[in-house]
Amino acid sequence: MSQYARILGACFVAVLCTGCGQQTATQVPQTQEETRDARAGSIFGGGGGISLLDLGGSDEEEGGRIGVNSFLWRASLDTLSFMPIASADPFGGVILTDWYSPPETPQERFKVNLYILGRQLRSDGLRVSVFRQQRDDAGWSDAPTIDNTATQLEDTILTRARQLRIAQQQS
Repeated sequence: MSQYARILGACFVAVLCTGCGQQTATQVPQTQEETRDARAGSIFGGGGGISLLDLGGSDEEEGGRIGVNSFLWRASLDTLSFMPIASADPFGGVILTDWYSPPETPQERFKVNLYILGRQLRSDGLRVSVFRQQRDDAGWSDAPTIDNTATQLEDTILTRARQLRIAQQQS
């Protein structure tokens, strides 16, 4: 009987502890401000949760969000689509390409590291690094890039992001 009492006591304690973690009443937010405040306490940080399906929304929308500006993200993928993508993280805003050799110059190759730094569509919200290598008798060696290559790539991405945003506002 003693063993039965211990098992019954353990079950009672388990039920009691399980009940302590449950909320008795749930308050549903009624306004957009209350909804925003409720999401601010999420484990994903201020500004709401993460939605894998809502990559096209603007930053002003109240729906699910990714960690970076969705227009910059899509424009970056569009612009770099000719290069092989080694890694793409939409939540951290990082796109890393693999080496790419243009068909017209097979003796050189390029690699791009792209970082989207925030949720706003701003010119300082994007950082691009371009690496170049040339092939010689010893193999591939690092070579300098033209000074404004990264800046030109950033400008191209920003222009495409603005086009995407205008297209979404008109639809």
